[in-house]
Parts: sequence; structure tokens; C-alpha cells
Amino acid sequence: MTVKKRPSDLTSLERFNLYYREKEPPLTTRQQVKRFIWNQKTRQFCGRTASSWYKICLFYFTFYAALAILVAICMWTFLQMLDARQPRWQLEGSIIGTNPGLGFRPMPPEVSSSVIWYRGNDPGSYQFWVQELQHFLKTYKRDGHRSGAGQNIHNCDFKLPPPAGKVCDVDVNSWGPCVDENGFAYHKSTPCVFLKLNKIYGWKPEFYNSSDTLPESMPDDLKEHIRNMTAYDKNYLNMVWVSCQGENPADRENIGPIQYLPYRGFPGYYFPYTNQDGYLSPLVAVHLQRPKTGMLINIECRAWAHNIKYDRHEGMGSVHIEIMVE
Repeated sequence: MTVKKRPSDLTSLERFNLYYREKEPPLTTRQQVKRFIWNQKTRQFCGRTASSWYKICLFYFTFYAALAILVAICMWTFLQMLDARQPRWQLEGSIIGTNPGLGFRPMPPEVSSSVIWYRGNDPGSYQFWVQELQHFLKTYKRDGHRSGAGQNIHNCDFKLPPPAGKVCDVDVNSWGPCVDENGFAYHKSTPCVFLKLNKIYGWKPEFYNSSDTLPESMPDDLKEHIRNMTAYDKNYLNMVWVSCQGENPADRENIGPIQYLPYRGFPGYYFPYTNQDGYLSPLVAVHLQRPKTGMLINIECRAWAHNIKYDRHEGMGSVHIEIMVE
């Protein structure tokens, strides 16, 4: 049997709870929310007194301050191990490796696509490709109005490599039909495509040092071109050669003659890339002089050097391009 306590036998807390339980009328939801935000009787804000809020804020401030200091120390230690001019892991020791990829411009708007399609008699159709090339080549054009522009540029050739502190110029303004002023020949249904090797820090190409030891898989027209060039000047052996041809017999028939500007490859004096100020990757402009219209032409362009591995299925050492001019 439970004996009910008399009010005089209750503790202060019990009398306080009994008073409010018995005397306080039921509160509406709105009143409960208002009392939670600020309780006038207990002087609590959101369920906590000022002292409680001070303690919890001090705890979290101290905790996150210590965490931020720890992260800052870790980042500072990590940054001390890095060189702003060169990567810590290079060539075989890096994820990129030693096999540079071959890329092309202009790139289609869809990342997974490699199709360049337009109507030769419709300026609105090919304007996108022209603008893409203009944007890409913007970094290759010197700004004569800017102070110091071009001071780091050196006009190189095979007998005049760049001196220390200089980089070789890539003069895209003298490449015949493949210039901005000519609309890169898209309006003539003879489009230009630009090829570039992806940059790998410290990578040096291993050239074919003799025109008599060229690989059997190399196209015959490229072999003939190398023999003609090296007969004139042996320095042309220092070249990462480039070939573009149709992937299938029908493509080879439809592609027509091809012109390469300024050379049929990437001259060796542009290598190695060591993060030089103002460095520009060398380019090869591929001008399709008479591609067959109304046909989708599959083209494979390939870079040739001893240390450039080739695998068509993996896309190593080559690039796949599809062109259709209507």
C-alpha cells in the first residue's frame, strides 16, 4: 500500500514539480515552442542556461581550433615535400608513365565523341569548329600590347636549340591554309585538324636515328618523306614523326591527299618539357586537301618514336578522328 506524502514531507524539488504539474495549465504547441526558445521562469534559451551554452561553445571552439591547427600542420609538412617546379614522381615512377598520348583539336562538344561534322556551304554549321580552333590557338599568339610578351620566346631550329631560360616559338600564323584568317579552310570543305602530344615532365623522345631502320608498320609515304628530308639534312632525324591515314580501305580512298604543317612531325628541340615559363606544346596542322564529301571518314593519326608504344584498341600512341563534310 502506497502512502501519500504530506506537502511538508516533500523536498524542495518535489514541491516545485508538484506545483507546476498541478498548477500550470496545459500549453498549446505554439506556447511550448515559445517556452523552448526562451523560458522566462528557468532563464533557459533553447533548453540551456547561459552557463551551459558557454561551456558547450567553449568545448567545440577548442575542439575545432585544435583540429584546424592539426590539419594546417599536416598540410604545411606535405607542402614542404613538394617542388613547385617539378613533380615528385616522374616518368616510370608516376601514374602518367612514359607514353605520351596524342590529341587533336577541334574537339567535339560531346566528350565521348570524335566526330567533326559540318556542311561546307553553311557558315553556321562550321562556325563552331572555327571558334574552337581560335580559342585553342589563342595561347599560341603573342600579345604585342602586353609588357614583356615574347621575351622568353626563341626562334628555334634543328641547329639552334633554345638557350637556357628560353622556350621555342610555335608560329601558327605562317601555316598556309591552316590559319585563322583563312577560317582554317573549313569553308572550302578542306578542314584543318591540329595534333599535339600530351606533355610529360622530363620525357625525351628516342628518335629513329637512321632512315634505313624504320619500322615495317610505318606507312610507305612517310618512309619516303623521311628519306627525302634526311637526304637534305640529317638533323631531320630528330623528329617525332606523324602519319594520318584512313583506318579502312574505303577510308583511305575517301580521305584524299594530306598536307602537314609546318613539318610532318614534332621537332626534337621542343623536348623535354620541364615546366618552363611560357612553354607551348608543338603542333602539327593536318590539312585534308580533298576529302570526299558526304562520307564519314575514319582517320587514325599516329606518332612515331622508339619509346612511343602503339596500341589501337587502347588508344596508345595514336588518336582516332572521324570527319564528315557534306
